[in-house]
Order: sequence, then structure tokens, then C-alpha cells
Amino acid sequence: PPIIITNAEFRFVVAEQARSRGVKAAILLEPQRRDSAAAVAAAAEFAVRKNADAVLLVVAADHLIPDIEAFIAACRAALPAAMAGSIVTFGVKPTYPAANYGYIRAKPAAEGSAVCRVEAFVEKPDAVTAARYVDDGYLWNSGNFMFRAEVMLEELSRFAPAIRNAAGDAVESMAFDLDFHRLGEAAFAQAPKTSIDYAVMERTARAAVLPVSFRWSDIGSWNALWDMQPRDAAGNSIEGPVEVLGTHNSLIRSEESILTTVVGLDDIVVVATADAVLVVAKREAERVRDLVELLKVKNRSEALEHRRVYRPWGYYQTADLGTRHQVKRICVNPGARLSLQKHFHRSEHWVVVRDAAEVTVNEEVRLVHENESVYVPIGAIRRLANPGQIPLELIEVKVGSYLSEDDILRLEDVYHRHTEGGFDQVESETHAVSLRGGRADRPPK
Repeated sequence: PPIIITNAEFRFVVAEQARSRGVKAAILLEPQRRDSAAAVAAAAEFAVRKNADAVLLVVAADHLIPDIEAFIAACRAALPAAMAGSIVTFGVKPTYPAANYGYIRAKPAAEGSAVCRVEAFVEKPDAVTAARYVDDGYLWNSGNFMFRAEVMLEELSRFAPAIRNAAGDAVESMAFDLDFHRLGEAAFAQAPKTSIDYAVMERTARAAVLPVSFRWSDIGSWNALWDMQPRDAAGNSIEGPVEVLGTHNSLIRSEESILTTVVGLDDIVVVATADAVLVVAKREAERVRDLVELLKVKNRSEALEHRRVYRPWGYYQTADLGTRHQVKRICVNPGARLSLQKHFHRSEHWVVVRDAAEVTVNEEVRLVHENESVYVPIGAIRRLANPGQIPLELIEVKVGSYLSEDDILRLEDVYHRHTEGGFDQVESETHAVSLRGGRADRPPK
């Protein structure tokens, strides 16, 4: 199965994406970001414990390769060299002199081999230098690799032993949580924060490159996304219910049936979602990260949480929120169930809109079918489960003096988030985790 490494904050999103595609993945959770060298080291340590001869294909989550068959063919071409002990990167033949990518200078390939030795990795150039690199046959450094896990660990030991040791200790002290593998927090924090390029690739004699000509892009910005998307005659990339007049060379996306109209503007990015709207000049798109930091300083919840929040059993999505009420759409995966729980400051009304729900309220357990509802009073023990074969959908209306997700006492939970008498693990909508000994502390009234 694939190994996915992500921050703990995104674990349920990643798990749901894998589940919806029928992929059974080993999901490793980073307690903090330590850049790509530590992530690659942890994956290699994890892999060799499963298979001493493991070969890893390392790919970034934010890259786009439209021609999947060409990529698969490239992986097959790289495999013999990787199995022989090379660390193979994929060097993309440039289609224009990009100044935002690193480059690779390759030696000629040996007879009968498509893989070349790497002569040098070079940093992102200025525009003039980039044009010269393209003329001289340099390749874009895609940052994707194939290698034997054991070989990468050997090179890490040689060039970055602190990273190798920290990753090994983090895997050794790893905790299993639901379907996730939590890397040891104290150990992982000891890994120096650096990229795998700096830690190994620019120093090892085992670096090799496979020149490829498929279309590839690092989707690290809105500009990069606009560049890769299909565009109309005016140069606009449009997705969703969008209407434009006199607008050119822009990226405009609208979600959840929000009609978005733009008149007389050029070179902009507009993204409309249910909880926020972004409008930015394309030349200023890199400053969006600064805007997010500003929202955090102002304690805006939109900077940290989405309207749709994933859980191990499915997801919920807020439709309306007032001072004493909240309306949610809840989707429970087939065969999944929420914890047996109670709330101290709110009642709940559940209306089933698809399939049938198995509902527990105190001592009563019954099926609630489509277009039926159930009322759960304050303080009642309750559980919601989906015994069916298709996703269960319902509308929940919460009413009370305190509506936050931390108003919960879990009495029983198949996901081991809390059992009475142990630790109370309360997960807010921002996916932050707090651990307190003993029974759940009640929130303030």
C-alpha cells in the first residue's frame, strides 16, 4: 500500500480522499513540519521495517502530471537503476525558460540506458540564466524520486545523520491512532528542517536523472494553477457558475452554486466558496499566505477550518450558525458509527434525508428512515450509526446555550478517541487535540 505523510491537521481529509478512491494507505502523521528530508527519511524507515528490499517512489502532493500513462512508463524506466542503487530523480525537459524551478545538468546516458548521472543541481535562476539553461539542455528538477529505501537511509547516515537518527527514533516511538501512524513527537522535533535536495541529492554520488517530456507543473500558487488549466479565448480559466464581461487572463472559480460575476478586470484571481471570497491580482497572488497570517492574528476561524470537517466516520458541514442554534449536514460512511456520547448544553434534532439511521437515545435503539426525524434532549445519551451500504445523510439542528464541539462526553468509541475513566480527547473543528486526564471537563455555562 502507498505511504502518505501529512500533518496531523489534515489526517481526516487525507483519509477520506483515500477511502473514496478505494486506496488502503499507511498514513504517517508529522507532529510538526520539518521539510522534505525528514518526511522522506521517516517513509524510508517505515518501509524497511515492512520490507528490507522496498523501493520507494516519492511524489509531492501538489504536482500535476496530466498524462498518467507517460508517468507510469517513466517509473518503469527508472526502476532498474533504482534497484541497482541509484537515487533517480525525474528531470522534465523544459518547454519554456522557467525562473521558478530548479534545474539539473545531466551527463550523457550510458549506452542502452535511459537514465543519466547527475552532473549538478542548480538553484532557481533569473530569467536570462533560465533561457541559457534551456538552450544548453538542462532539465527541470521535478523533486520526485525513486530509490531503494535502504540506499536512501545509507546516504542520510552519510550526509545528514541527525535527520536519519531523528526519523528512526520517530518511527520507533510511533503510536497507532485509528488508521493513522503518529510519528514520535519528541524524536521528530530533533530532525533539522531542510529539504531532501540539500540534505542528500546535491551531495550524493548516487544521484541519477531520467529525462522525461511529459507535461508537469508544481501547483504551488494560483498562477501555476491558471497556467495549467484550460482557458477560453480571452485567457480565462473558469470553473463553476461564473459569468464574465470584458475580463481577460484571469482564474475564476466558484463553488457550491455561488453565482460569481466579474466585469472589466484583467489578470486577477477570484475564488468564491461558502465561507470566504478571495479577490487578488495575479501578480500579488504570493501574498495570500500573508493574508492568512493576518486572519489568524484577528482570530478569524476561516483561516483554520473549513465548513466541511472530516471525521473517522464521515464528515459534517455547517449550513447555518446563530447564537443559540447551528444547522449541520452530516454524512456517515457505510458501516460507520459515531461515539456513544452526551452533551450538557444543547439538544439536537436529526432529520434523515438519505438511507436509514440507527439511533440510540438513552436505552432505546431504533431505525429512523428517510424523511423521519428524532429529538435528542439535553443530557441524553445518544449515538448515530449507519448500518446500510450507502452513505447516510441527515440534517442536524442543535439548540442550546453552548454549541461548541468540546461540549461532549464520550462514553464509548470504536475509534478509541475517549472511553470513560481514561483520557478525554476532544477534537475541535480545527482538528486541534487536547488531552486531559480523567473524565471530560464540562465547558463553561
